Amino acid sequence: MRLNSPQINLITRACMKASRFLIRDFGEIENLQVSTKGPGDFVTSADKRTEKILIDELQKAHPEYGIVTEEAGIINKTNKKNRWIIDPIDGTLNFLNGIPQFAISIGYEENGEIKCGVIFNPILNEMFCAEKGNGAYLNNGRIRVSNKKKINDALLVTGGPEGASKIKDKIFSEYIKVSNNVSHVRKFGSAALDMAYVACGRFDGFWQRELKYWDIAAGIIILKEAGGLVDFFENDASSPLKKNVLATNSNIHEELKGLISKKDIE
Repeated sequence: MRLNSPQINLITRACMKASRFLIRDFGEIENLQVSTKGPGDFVTSADKRTEKILIDELQKAHPEYGIVTEEAGIINKTNKKNRWIIDPIDGTLNFLNGIPQFAISIGYEENGEIKCGVIFNPILNEMFCAEKGNGAYLNNGRIRVSNKKKINDALLVTGGPEGASKIKDKIFSEYIKVSNNVSHVRKFGSAALDMAYVACGRFDGFWQRELKYWDIAAGIIILKEAGGLVDFFENDASSPLKKNVLATNSNIHEELKGLISKKDIE
């Protein structure tokens, strides 16, 4: 079965159009690494151009929909029923350094619930997509989470902290505690792809603090439709777009949640 709903088709077309420019930009970023010209401004323009293409394509079909996106913020604030949640380049630092571990991430939210989503790594040509009730897919092949049951056998992935984080000590303490109780922990630099990789069984679980909604919106539905669990812990109600996320194959969920519980870390 291949997902073929209007929303999925629209998101897919937008991703493919934007990715043509991203692939070209990525090649130029690699060249800039060996020159004296810094690529920082170039990445900013790549982010904004990708975002503009995505917004333009989505608004052609649904100009009335709301949009929550990393660069432009919230568009059409009055429409909270139907919203696109967009991260034009999740893994910007990887992109900046010529590391092919970044993705376009788009989720579609209806009445506060993510209904479908796409995460696309244009360099590896891997497109993860899912729709509520219709499963999760990688390049048209059905995906499922891993079946690993023991936390000490689990391969996990995490991220953070950002340079300006005020809770670095907590995050590092948490990392040490978790890593002492599992097989290995990896850090790849793209929360969207981390969640997609849990969904297809490459990792058994993922957790990260201080994420933004656009980092994880598409990953939420992809992972759930692949049979996984997604949890939010210790979130600040005053910052609804900032999330602390736990996502697993479901088998190790409660044990991992116990390892990162607030009372154990602080």
